[in-house]
Amino acid sequence: MQSTVIAPSILSANFARLGEEVDNVLKAGADWVHFDVMDNHYVPNLTIGPMVCEALRKHGVTAPIDVHLMVQPVDRLVPDFAKAGASMITFHPEASAHVHRTVQLIKASGCQAGLVLNPGTPVEVLDYVLEDLDMVLLMSVNPGFGGQSFIPSALEKLRRVRGMIDRSGKPVRLEIDGGVKADNIAEIAQAGADTFVAGSAIFNAPDYAGVIKRMKDAVAGVR
Repeated sequence: MQSTVIAPSILSANFARLGEEVDNVLKAGADWVHFDVMDNHYVPNLTIGPMVCEALRKHGVTAPIDVHLMVQPVDRLVPDFAKAGASMITFHPEASAHVHRTVQLIKASGCQAGLVLNPGTPVEVLDYVLEDLDMVLLMSVNPGFGGQSFIPSALEKLRRVRGMIDRSGKPVRLEIDGGVKADNIAEIAQAGADTFVAGSAIFNAPDYAGVIKRMKDAVAGVR
């Protein structure tokens, strides 16, 4: 299993002072920055584009930027985010006519590639692409909005995908996104996740460092 990564979702940050928010959460112990990109087509919300990613890089952010594309079609935006400074780009199989081709496009653009499974997406979509991925992201809420509650069935799904990754022998990260908090992260880690997206649980807390430490300590306790 990979090392533990906490990736705060800037969807829950204060956008009026985004550079400062990202600086503060990284100083507090976060490992990555998670970008939720929504287009009001694939999901019913509209958020941020490549310019925000580029602005954070120009601001001086050097941490990995984990871009989750909730857009359809997806291929058009991949090169733009790669050029803007994305480290990792993940996408939904439902948003791509040719999943393997999109994975190849992400890698050819210089980024790591990941596939995102919604709560209702079967794990079998990984059967022929897992060996080409750097990460699998399981949604533990339905995509489109922050602040939702964790869907319990995601735990069994995590266990199934963890088994697939372990059998593959590949160093594929297993990320979880949706309703992750300090009081449920241990159970999520026990099910096989090593990379944790948290938005409101971190950005709505008065002490970023305190909640990130609680999360990392909880994960360490079960690994």
